[in-house]
Amino acid sequence: MRTAATTAVVVGTAGAVSGHQQQKAAGKQQQAAAAAQNQAELDAIHAQQAAEAQQAQIDAQVQAALAAQAAQQATAAPAAAAPAAAAVDVTAELQKLAALKEQGLIDDAEFSAMKAKVLGI
Repeated sequence: MRTAATTAVVVGTAGAVSGHQQQKAAGKQQQAAAAAQNQAELDAIHAQQAAEAQQAQIDAQVQAALAAQAAQQATAAPAAAAPAAAAVDVTAELQKLAALKEQGLIDDAEFSAMKAKVLGI
């Protein structure tokens, strides 16, 4: 009888230890999955921030180009009225392109291509 009781205690303890180990392993798997999901979300946020920073830089370059053209037009001699009118068209065209991009009607690649065409680059 004593042997049967000892065997029952050993089996019960082994079962409890096994169950604890399984719970511990499942917890680690859940933590690893959560960490991987968190990392994926962080990567997506970083990618979005990088894209926004690049877009801001492009916008700043366009605005600088527009400001430079406006300054050139302001200092142009009155005798150069016809060439200044052509420059106004370029400025207006760049402003239209910037508006299209801001509205999401064209993407960055299309904007860059159209801007280069307008500027004659």
